[in-house]
Amino acid sequence: MAHKIYTKTGDLGKTSLIGGTKVPKSHIRIETYGTVDELNSYIGLVTDHVADVHTKAVLKEIQDRLFTIGSSLACDPEKEPRMKIPDLKESDVELLEKEMDKMNEAIPPMKFFVLPGGHVSVSTLHVARCVCRRCERLCVHMQQEEMFVEPLVIKYINRLSDYLFVLARYTGHQLGVEEIPWKPRV
Repeated sequence: MAHKIYTKTGDLGKTSLIGGTKVPKSHIRIETYGTVDELNSYIGLVTDHVADVHTKAVLKEIQDRLFTIGSSLACDPEKEPRMKIPDLKESDVELLEKEMDKMNEAIPPMKFFVLPGGHVSVSTLHVARCVCRRCERLCVHMQQEEMFVEPLVIKYINRLSDYLFVLARYTGHQLGVEEIPWKPRV
């Protein structure tokens, strides 16, 4: 018999962490890994909008790392999961840094704050960046509440938001899209 995806526990506003611990669906751990899942979905959307083959490959790798992060956050830190969850590595952060360095060499330096927009791929990258920043805030909140979050997860998410910002600028540059300067009222 096939395993059913729906549960009556969910109908009662509860869900299970990896390890079996039941928690309310409003639990910060659920909110955090749900936001990582949302970010992963936006990265998929971004991948569908960018044309550059190398960028698509990097974004697929990022999606894999986000799945790793989501799995890590979904684990009850008090219980050992039955399946092995892959680890995030410092080299994952370094990849983002190297990619940013390469893109920054190809784009003009920033001379003003930019508004998101100009092309659907640029706008989608900015949405993903904002969701990424929310992930980071939630991870930090978990830490402040003394819930375990691997420090490398926060470092990766922080670097990823920078990467998405640089990628938005780089993608716009590749497409010949003018950056939209923020012109504050004075």
